[in-house]
Amino acid sequence: MSVLGIGISYGVATLFAMFSGMPIAFALGAVAVVFMAIFMPTASLDTVTQNVYEEMASITLLSIPLFILKGAAIGKSRAGQDLYSALHAWLHRVPGGLGVANVFACALFAAMAGSSPATCSAIGSAGIPEMRKRGYSGGFAAGIIAAGGTLGILLPPSITMILFAVAAEKSLGRLFLAGIGPGLLLVTLFGFYAVFRFRKEYAVAKALYEKSGTESAILQRDEFTMAERFTMLPRVIPFVLLLTGVMVALYGGYATPSETAGLGGLLALVLIAVIYTVWRPSDLSPILTSTIRESTMLMMIIGMSLLYSYVMSYLHISQSAAESIVAMHLPRWELLAAILLMVVVLGFFLPPVSIILMTAPIILPPLRAANFDIIWFGVVMTIVMEMGLIHPPVGLNIFVIRNVAPDISLSEVIWGTLPFVLLMMLAVLLLCFFPGISTWLPDLVMGPDGGR
Repeated sequence: MSVLGIGISYGVATLFAMFSGMPIAFALGAVAVVFMAIFMPTASLDTVTQNVYEEMASITLLSIPLFILKGAAIGKSRAGQDLYSALHAWLHRVPGGLGVANVFACALFAAMAGSSPATCSAIGSAGIPEMRKRGYSGGFAAGIIAAGGTLGILLPPSITMILFAVAAEKSLGRLFLAGIGPGLLLVTLFGFYAVFRFRKEYAVAKALYEKSGTESAILQRDEFTMAERFTMLPRVIPFVLLLTGVMVALYGGYATPSETAGLGGLLALVLIAVIYTVWRPSDLSPILTSTIRESTMLMMIIGMSLLYSYVMSYLHISQSAAESIVAMHLPRWELLAAILLMVVVLGFFLPPVSIILMTAPIILPPLRAANFDIIWFGVVMTIVMEMGLIHPPVGLNIFVIRNVAPDISLSEVIWGTLPFVLLMMLAVLLLCFFPGISTWLPDLVMGPDGGR
């Protein structure tokens, strides 16, 4: 069979396995093993476990379960609610300050947890009821939390970026730094939209009050004294210091990414023990159980995806696909648009982890040939994958929000997230026109990147 025929069969078999309802890790692994048995030497089956182990024996991948531990320690405590409450107290005078506070809370929590679903769950459980109680529409409340949660895979320490750095063989520290500028850009865009949407809902509520006398809770304003604001800071400052310390340790060259992850996980456990008295085995059990469950699931997906990519490479599927794309001689920006469109389509069905590990062998060679900065592309691709977290049919964050706020209909949640998808598209366009948004900080801290 020709390489084209094998490649088509490989893709069809993968789609069939995934749509059968089989877990992603087992679907990828099963397809890889079957094609190894059919098209590769029989002896190759004896090396399946060895290949998976060798692919996963990366010191960079060690940081993933450690960052998950740090996120679980924070997410399973009251840190998310305290962070949200403090931000609301300090931003309540801003029009739509409650929505803006949710954006900032999502950004800060995402930077500490590194996980989008964890951010949605932790901040959403506190933020959505508060927004609803104060008259915000269900779609707006759900949309802003779902979109804010996507920052978890863009702001460091992003698990998705760790995997991209491994797949692209690029510096993890440089990639983390490259995500900060675009992350702040999205925070700004989301914040401005929160103010705009609040003004719109406030005007509608005010007009209804003047017409019928029906007063909405959105017309009421919260007031906090300066003393009340400062009393909320002691529980938040230690976690902000934790975030700052981890970043200094990583970018200051004092620790490797894996050491930094271990340091962050340990300090997070110490902080929740001191601040929230979470130290008994019964208190730590949910944290450790969540860490083991999520880490095992993620590492299984990574291991099977790497085996899947290895088989693709051995059968020359990825090389042929890359050569075909290059042979089309598309202008570099059309090439980028085609690749990003493919990522969007894959985002309908697959999580970011699988998209990166399955597509990296195919898309990175043509991008290097077109002289694109791979670090910059990693950030752009991450934002595009973020869209997949808040648009149907999969939209993981949408279903997390549905669990947190079951009283908000699915249609409301979807319509509430669409404006944020458009804002992410705008961010991608701005990064294409102004790549320095992403590249200036890593170049400043680590020097210009000579490689592509």
